[in-house]
Amino acid sequence: MIRLIESYLGEWKTSKQRKPLILRGARQVGKTYVVDKFGGEHFKYYLKINPELDNNLKSIFQSKKPQLIISELSALYNIPIIAGDTLLFIDEVQILPEAIEALRYFYEDMPGLHVITAGSLLDHTLNEMPSSMPVGRVEFAYMYPLSFNEFLLANGQQGLLTYLNDFNFETPFSNALHQKLTEYLRLYFYIGGMPEAVKVYVETKNLIEVEKVHSQILTSFKYDFAKYGTRRQQDYLNDCLEYSALHAGKKVKYVNINRNVHSSYLKESMLKLELSRIVHLVRRTGSSKIPINQYVDKEAFKPFFLDIGLMCHLSKIKLSNISDLVTDFEGALAEQFVSQELLSLFGFYEEARLYYWSREAKNANAELDFLFQHSNNIYPIEVKAGKTGTLKSLQVYLAEKVEHTGIRFNLDFPTVGTNLSANIMVNGEFKKLDYSLISLPLYLAGGLSKVLNTLKT
Repeated sequence: MIRLIESYLGEWKTSKQRKPLILRGARQVGKTYVVDKFGGEHFKYYLKINPELDNNLKSIFQSKKPQLIISELSALYNIPIIAGDTLLFIDEVQILPEAIEALRYFYEDMPGLHVITAGSLLDHTLNEMPSSMPVGRVEFAYMYPLSFNEFLLANGQQGLLTYLNDFNFETPFSNALHQKLTEYLRLYFYIGGMPEAVKVYVETKNLIEVEKVHSQILTSFKYDFAKYGTRRQQDYLNDCLEYSALHAGKKVKYVNINRNVHSSYLKESMLKLELSRIVHLVRRTGSSKIPINQYVDKEAFKPFFLDIGLMCHLSKIKLSNISDLVTDFEGALAEQFVSQELLSLFGFYEEARLYYWSREAKNANAELDFLFQHSNNIYPIEVKAGKTGTLKSLQVYLAEKVEHTGIRFNLDFPTVGTNLSANIMVNGEFKKLDYSLISLPLYLAGGLSKVLNTLKT
């Protein structure tokens, strides 16, 4: 299975500014698999250690001398550790904070050695050790489930992927290509991008086997809850987990999660799920110019789940065939899909953050699904599950913020509408809005940056 982050790891390997790499991501998004593959293909020697499986490692990492650490690890595992020839991978590093602290000394005293660390609950450990965190001596990379493009690649659809990557408005899709891409899109809605689920589908084409994988992954998440606190706190986490799947894209109202629990406990649980990267909280912003996070309301956010396939499983959506997708929930699935694709557009080196916009006024509420920054511009995004739907909120945003270009994702063919107009109520008065609309099929969400670059030129 090919993951796009592999090319980034290759760049990291040869960079003169390379630092020990901390790979961050939720449980079972493929961190260990990617590093195993990278280590086996790009290094003469590869040593993977796991403090969860080997209690002897704690005594080794008590030392602050990387040469001594390396000498003992090499002797213990009988693998040469040579700068430039060996990749040292410390998996489940959150079990051993001393190993995280040691990254400082690897950077300072052995900069030629390639070191990668990862862990399923690593962010919780990093959050609890700010004083000993080797700031400035490490770099981060971020992993998510397979994007739609990676999903196509895993299913042997290189031709479709090439066509998507080469898209421009001068050569639009034929109906045959549009239908095939839409079929794979619906398949991705159900299977999602968790590597094991994709692997099982590719090998068996059996959706029941995919459901089993989804169930096992969700069970592993819930087992992790036992590490977060009391049984009551675990129950709160489970409540928030299920709420996030059933109410993806809707502003969090704690009373709808559990009316018998104080909101502060539920907020704490939601933030822990975010720290575990099981949910992504999209926060409200009032910004229309960069920086996009200048006017963020940290108390207003909408949850999106880690993976659309897991979301379908928790929501009890079943498929007897690919085209039988329940339409009542399709709007939430479309928004969930776009959220994952937008996250995939960020560089592997940066922690992705998504934002939305809303106006709450008497008889004049409006809410945009997402705001997306490209270069120095911020674009409003509306997501529609079908081929039709009003654009009221997008038009309100453009009129209020005096912007002129909006983006819509739906299931129709791609188009660019220019010289569009609408009369919009702004501050109690009607205002004529002249604007352009970039309308893209959902399966092109992962190509948004390329599309905007094409239109710019």
